[in-house]
Amino acid sequence: MAITIQMPYNSPYMANISAAPTISSSLTDAAILATVGHRLERHRIAADLTQAALAERAGVSKRTLERIEAGRGSELASLLRVLRALGLLGGVDALIPALPASPLEELERRGRERRRVRARATAAPPNRPWEWAE
Repeated sequence: MAITIQMPYNSPYMANISAAPTISSSLTDAAILATVGHRLERHRIAADLTQAALAERAGVSKRTLERIEAGRGSELASLLRVLRALGLLGGVDALIPALPASPLEELERRGRERRRVRARATAAPPNRPWEWAE
């Protein structure tokens, strides 16, 4: 799913991008970072949070958040913390979807699955005391 945004500010990374960029393979890494940063900034503003408040909530420094929003990159862990604090972490699953199991994996998994239930033999309670067999 492509999200379209307006880029009202001047960024050196956004010079070659149209007014409403969609993240695609045709963009440079710097342009993608700038777009992601701006989207996070818009979500922060929509949540009525200052950079300091979001940074504290996410457990990152304000400077780290400033770098992310400016499109200058950061560690993946910092980005995930900011996404979690904004309630956007579910989007990561859509970003990198899980691959379905291969047919061979499915067969191996089925081999370990329980396929039937066997009736248990019920022992009748003895009605006489036990004795040595003769």
